[in-house]
Amino acid sequence: MHPLILIGIFVAAALIGYRLIGKVPSLLHTPLMSGMNALSGITLLGALTATGAAMQTGSRALGGVAVFLAMVNVAGGFGVTHRMLRMFRGREDRER
Repeated sequence: MHPLILIGIFVAAALIGYRLIGKVPSLLHTPLMSGMNALSGITLLGALTATGAAMQTGSRALGGVAVFLAMVNVAGGFGVTHRMLRMFRGREDRER
């Protein structure tokens, strides 16, 4: 595919995603965040697979960056979800 088409698809997906996430009520944010963490795990598996299948050094380096960024996304998502779930606990549970 032509690079300009790929950039156009990326920009369209980013704008549509931003609009959709902006309309999510705060009550639904935590369950959706947990679901997105599962999808981020799939992204991590895809990055690992692509990196393992790469033949050139540059492709492997980009794959390594993709794996690292996917791991940051997964770990950060679980951290944020854990922090949000703590807000719903009682006062005694929060002090632990």
